[in-house]
Order: sequence, then structure tokens, then C-alpha cells
Amino acid sequence: MTRYGLLIDYHYCTNCQTCEVVCKKEHDIPIGKWGIKVMSVGPWPAVGDKYQLDHIPVPTMLCNLCGERVAEGKKPACVHNCQSQCMEFGPVDELAKKMVGKPKTVLFAPK
Repeated sequence: MTRYGLLIDYHYCTNCQTCEVVCKKEHDIPIGKWGIKVMSVGPWPAVGDKYQLDHIPVPTMLCNLCGERVAEGKKPACVHNCQSQCMEFGPVDELAKKMVGKPKTVLFAPK
């Protein structure tokens, strides 16, 4: 059986929070809860006078990878609406191969 997941390249996340909004709307998630939440990490001093600030979309336990949408041949709402196109949906094996050489990626594959 093929396992599916999300590949998130947070190097390109702009913190627009569109994924949060469409997920809440798609699943009617109440205020104070999220199916995916964009977390900000930093800023902290990096090199010289530059600082690093990362935005990392983190799926929560409420994320079901939009099973209903996927069953209809659609992408999960967060992937479909991601403005920076930093999220991909697909088989975990294929997504894992895409992670090679991308140090700022995370793979979410619920059991």
C-alpha cells in the first residue's frame, strides 16, 4: 500500500498563512485550533550583520491530508493554495527522493 505525505520546503515559505486559512475553512476547524500551523523560528544572528528567520508550516494531529479532496483526485487544500508553492503532496518514497540536497525540507507522513 502506498503511503502519501507532504513535502514542505520551508526555505521558500513566506509566512502568508494561506495554508492555515484554507485548511480551517475546508475542515471547519474552530478558532484556536489548526490543521496546519505556520511556526516562526528566529530571528537569530547568522553571518556578520545578517539574521535568520524561518517560517515552517507544521501539520497538526488534525491534518488528514484532505482525504476527501485526494479521493476526488485533488491536492490537499494547503498544497493547492500555497502561494509560494513550497508544499508538495505525493507518495512518501517519491517525496523522500526530492529531499536530497534540500536542507530546509520536512516530510510529513501520518500513519
